Amino acid sequence: MRPGTRALPRRRALTAVAVTLLALFAALLPQGVAAPAAVAAGTTAAATGTYTNPVTAGTVDSFPDPSMIRAKDGYWYAYGTQNPVFQSQGEDGERMLPILRSSDMVHWTYAGQVFTPATEPAWANGSRLWAPDIHYAFGLYYLYYSVPGAGNIGLVTGPTPTGPWTDRGAVLPAASGCPSGSIDEAQFTDGDGTPYLYWGSYDTICVAQLTGDRTRVTGTVTQVARGRRVEGGFVVHRGGYYYLFYSDGGCCDGAFSGYQVKAGRATSPRGPFTDDEGTDLMSLTSKAGVVVSANGDRWTGPGHNAIQTDLSGQDWLVYHGIPSDAPDLAPASGGTLKLSRRPMLVDRLDWIDGWPVVRAGAGPSDTAVAAPVTSWTAGSTFTTGGLTGFTTAGSGTAGWSVATEQDAGGYLTHTDSGSTPAFAVTTADAPAQVRAEADLRVTSATGAAGLTLAHADAANRITVWLDRSRGVLATDVVVGGVSQGEQTSALPTGYSWDTWHNVSVEIRGTTMSVEVGYDRLRDPVGVQTRSLPAAAVRAGAVGAAARGAGAQADNVGAVALYQPVTARVAAPQPGPQLASYGDEFQNGLNAGWSWTRGPAAGAAVADGALSWPTQDAELALGTNTASVLSRAAPTGDYTVETEIHFAPAAGNQQAGLILYENDDRWIKLVHSVLPLNNGGGAVLNVSEFTKEGERPTTTPPTAVANGPMFGGPTADTMWLRLTHHLDTANNEHEVRASTSRDGVHWSASGVWTLPVKGSLRIGLIALNKSGATARFDYVRTYGAS
Repeated sequence: MRPGTRALPRRRALTAVAVTLLALFAALLPQGVAAPAAVAAGTTAAATGTYTNPVTAGTVDSFPDPSMIRAKDGYWYAYGTQNPVFQSQGEDGERMLPILRSSDMVHWTYAGQVFTPATEPAWANGSRLWAPDIHYAFGLYYLYYSVPGAGNIGLVTGPTPTGPWTDRGAVLPAASGCPSGSIDEAQFTDGDGTPYLYWGSYDTICVAQLTGDRTRVTGTVTQVARGRRVEGGFVVHRGGYYYLFYSDGGCCDGAFSGYQVKAGRATSPRGPFTDDEGTDLMSLTSKAGVVVSANGDRWTGPGHNAIQTDLSGQDWLVYHGIPSDAPDLAPASGGTLKLSRRPMLVDRLDWIDGWPVVRAGAGPSDTAVAAPVTSWTAGSTFTTGGLTGFTTAGSGTAGWSVATEQDAGGYLTHTDSGSTPAFAVTTADAPAQVRAEADLRVTSATGAAGLTLAHADAANRITVWLDRSRGVLATDVVVGGVSQGEQTSALPTGYSWDTWHNVSVEIRGTTMSVEVGYDRLRDPVGVQTRSLPAAAVRAGAVGAAARGAGAQADNVGAVALYQPVTARVAAPQPGPQLASYGDEFQNGLNAGWSWTRGPAAGAAVADGALSWPTQDAELALGTNTASVLSRAAPTGDYTVETEIHFAPAAGNQQAGLILYENDDRWIKLVHSVLPLNNGGGAVLNVSEFTKEGERPTTTPPTAVANGPMFGGPTADTMWLRLTHHLDTANNEHEVRASTSRDGVHWSASGVWTLPVKGSLRIGLIALNKSGATARFDYVRTYGAS
């Protein structure tokens, strides 16, 4: 792993609110794990409804590859890759799959670790443990984790989100059936109740069914995505599609990390998944569908995501990023392995035109932004206060009480309502346009547990039932004492009625959508949508419902439904063409071009294009043998574009645009051919967006490093753009890449930055391996729009 740093003045600095980790949280630690002397919450401001990334600031130094769950006790828990999380507090060593706890998704406290060196399973061979994935089912928390030292994936289960954990062994067979690294797993449950496991790294993601107890992979292994450094799959089901989120570009090169999150979608959990340009994720090309990428601000290498939903129904991307002003950790425990600092970030995830994107395309946040909604307008977790804030109605009003258990804490239960429903509802009303939810279970074969909302009284209400006697999800809308008709949906065979399931209801306009799932992780096993009469859409109480015996409820509440963002932020558009900074290649090379190590052999202008055979030469690190054709660029902001005809056939042939200062300071966008790491000789055609620059931690700062991002899909004819912004406040060049296969529709990638030292020049290159010829039809430069 190459750390890479750059000591740059940044426009924003993090602050931390220091708090002491009290004995309350020490009680959450697994046996034998000591709490640090002091831990602090993230940089948030709950009173103003805002927070600032990273949410783990002041709590832990690093928290890579995060996953998150809202547990049955009403708190959020996050799990991260083994890392030296308390290095800044003087601890020399790592925590093994550290756990954090929060009441609001943005203030976090340390809650322990899954293993210590003494408790790590023997079969793991002393491996570092990576990329945990957390789920809840059948009354247990299932935590899958990567064991690279054993070439496998492990599983532990526990009765609470902090354990105690029971080792369930390795999940994959010795030969996994997937031609990639056996890491970066993610569990997903389909609507019919079938559990799947996705896994893979460098460069293929696979999926296979899990056994009914979710402990072992079984049956056919299907490859669903491949690409250079593809890994970190995570799947959700939404709007009739399965969305596969994944990362590519390299996670851990410090300030040179090209990691970014992308997504494809399919109508089956086994694919085929396609990106937003219709490219199959198994195609031998790079892909579009960027969800989040570096945007030129503080964060580089944003990636390895999970998804979490707040109480209003708004989705949030949970991921890590590398702070470009402090990208590295020191080696832990006297070792030589230098790790990138990767704290946890949380940002709003929008769904626009059927595709997920962070903050409408604005990228990672590094200033105060609106926080997730984590408090109900009306509702309770029943952990304290009994039935305070609730009133009872219907049959058997005296039958309601609050019981307790280890995981959920307090929960609501009813003895037996008979055949008539009983209700326990809030004294406060929730809005008409609402999201309501509850955790429900039914312990009697003839009972039903429900979530009621828009509740004025028993004659005016909406109730969603988990009806065990019929094995269905049922909705009943009652207006003026008259039912508008019950609607039922089957639940999967083997549905575990005796354990908690989350039921959520959203009312937008006069449409009601219902989901039933194990753990709020966007993989429902029961769904229903129905139209409501206008009279049923009203502000009202929210609460639990019981029919018969065995109904239990917890975490019951409602809040105003989120307002979706429906349009992306405007992409930078080219301004007027600046003819003096381009060339149409009509009569040789225009004045202003100059060669570095040239003219290149075979490069010539003819028939309105510059033809340039690729060179057996390089422009990376200490090997600077390739030719560069360049000319002066405008000052300030501009976009440079070329149309290139290029059909490379062998690994590492590449050609395209470069913004060039010198051999050790440049940013390039090329059509390139790269081999798959585990592809059996297969090669990928990629849009490769790369930079080279100093690592200022060296003395003198002369060492250089490069890192790739991968843009949209390639074609024999492509259009490439580099958009330059001069960030005068931070003395930086910011350069964004875009590619197109028709010159009209553009796929944007991320942003690379370089500190300003000298001027960048507009350039072309064709290098790395001979045997292909690039034809450039033009170079055009445009001013700021």
